[in-house]
Amino acid sequence: MTIGVDDDESAFSRLEDNKGLAESWLRICGRLKGEVGEVEYRTWLTQIALGPIDGDEITLLLPTRFLRDWVRSQYGDRLNELWHNEVPALRRVELQVARPGDPAPLQLAEVAASPVGSPSAPEEQNPATKPVAEVRSDLVTALDSRFTFDTFVVGKPNEFAYACARRVAEKPSSVGFNPLFLYGGVGLGKTHLMHAIGAELVRSGNVSVAYMSAEKFMYRFIAAIRSQSTIEFKEQLRSVDVLMIDDLQFLIGKDNTQEEFFHTFNALVDAGRQIVVSADKSPSDLSGLEDRLRTRLGCGMVADIHATTFELRISILEAKAAASGVVVPAKVLEFLAHKITSNVRELEGALNRLIAHANLFGRPVTLEATQDVLHDILKAHDRRVTIEEIQKKVAEHWNIRLTDMSSARRARNVARPRQVAMYLAKQLTSRSLPEIGRKFGNRDHTTVMHAVNRVTELMERDAAFAEDVELMRRMLES
Repeated sequence: MTIGVDDDESAFSRLEDNKGLAESWLRICGRLKGEVGEVEYRTWLTQIALGPIDGDEITLLLPTRFLRDWVRSQYGDRLNELWHNEVPALRRVELQVARPGDPAPLQLAEVAASPVGSPSAPEEQNPATKPVAEVRSDLVTALDSRFTFDTFVVGKPNEFAYACARRVAEKPSSVGFNPLFLYGGVGLGKTHLMHAIGAELVRSGNVSVAYMSAEKFMYRFIAAIRSQSTIEFKEQLRSVDVLMIDDLQFLIGKDNTQEEFFHTFNALVDAGRQIVVSADKSPSDLSGLEDRLRTRLGCGMVADIHATTFELRISILEAKAAASGVVVPAKVLEFLAHKITSNVRELEGALNRLIAHANLFGRPVTLEATQDVLHDILKAHDRRVTIEEIQKKVAEHWNIRLTDMSSARRARNVARPRQVAMYLAKQLTSRSLPEIGRKFGNRDHTTVMHAVNRVTELMERDAAFAEDVELMRRMLES
């Protein structure tokens, strides 16, 4: 439909009415927020305010020249388009820096918080009366719904950190230690526990919580300085009940950001609020942090997440496989748990790739398929196999003593694993038969040859035995 002059005037009349202005601005804000995301929206767009309408032009006001120039370069065209779609009579959006004499404009944040049709409702404009969830949503970087306490597999390496995290999530105001400092290597579960704490607190609805990475903390602090809104930034963070900062090592070398975090830390602790921090090292080992900050971080509960054990890796894989609905043989899980030992994230990623491959091609998961699908990951973990390592792995698998590999004992429960170890030494190393024999209690090379032939025969007759030997070979081979 073509809009004539009368329609234009009617449109402007509706805009000049506070209700119509709020409704139009609210819809535009909603679209912008959906397009750019929560963090970018809060950083750059919440300080836009509506100025006057002059003819077919509407003015948007920003507090600083820097912010005006940034919004103009990044969002100017989109703001023009959205306003024109909302009110076709508007031809141009002008961005200006607000002057001291300008009348108080309608703020984007006020419009977004007000019900359509009630832009000036005082109980909605007062942040103190907002629901906890609304205040909290501004500060919670997207929590991953997969990372909950229910999906965290607990074992000896992480049980203490898990218990501390649960305590904070259940009773953040009375845990008896502040801060909780979680540390450990890459991919061991620190971020999982941080997200789990956040999810539990958000679900309870009783406290306000801020969660972000140290990198996000720095970026938001810099944005606040540039937009001259550092007071608002400080007040936001210091008003929460629980502050969680992930990957604190990112602040090493960032002196100004460390200073701000230190003061925020002190303000929250003095007010009895809970802080949770994670890093890749303990506070005492984080060289590059100010001494006063490192000391403060170490005065609470420091919980180490140790490297995983074989048993924990198996438990993690079993839980993930069960949740996927794909049948993954125990031998494959054992193979993965032996081959990928340093990083749970990589371990889960390898299993996810296997499961995806099985779903896409409708093929069962086997040891052969595992080696083929994960060849790049397995290659990264390749290493030169030694006879000593073979002996150790075989002894562990068949539950015999390592000394039995070179002893004179001839009981079947000892002799058979010893023969398997000799067979694997022949298959996986370049050592000669006499050299292998010397590693097994100075046995003759003919003994090694007999062991290789015997294991080969048994593998041809006994499928279960062959699968055991094949599993050992795949775990050890380079």
